[in-house]
Amino acid sequence: MHLAIEMLSPAMQAFLGELTAIHDGEIPWKGYQPPANLPKSEHPVVVRHPETGRRSLFVNSGFTSHIVQLSPGESRTVLNMLFDLIAREPCLSCRVRWEPNTLVFWDNRCTQHHAVWDYFPHSRYGERVTILGGRPQA
Repeated sequence: MHLAIEMLSPAMQAFLGELTAIHDGEIPWKGYQPPANLPKSEHPVVVRHPETGRRSLFVNSGFTSHIVQLSPGESRTVLNMLFDLIAREPCLSCRVRWEPNTLVFWDNRCTQHHAVWDYFPHSRYGERVTILGGRPQA
């Protein structure tokens, strides 16, 4: 999401750089009873990668519920603009053509992923590996 923040105007980058958003583990369960005690956490909207120092947009439609410092209407408007940029800008995506023994790694600190369920009747197997690290920082 480095490129996503860089695609925005300097004024919008500065505005977003002062904001935090709530990431809510219940959002993916909309319409269903979520498991108990799913996490909610507050993170900067723009974070710095701990190794490269590059800024990244740190919101996603799957977990980000609202921007803390804005009214509900303002928050929806800003988040929808950012979600739309992320979803519709081709240069922000990578589509993997899965073949036997394909192995893919990505850095969740600066990327987003979305599994497309278009492989029926075949199956796909995945493992998640998480490296310990600190909370995202502005």
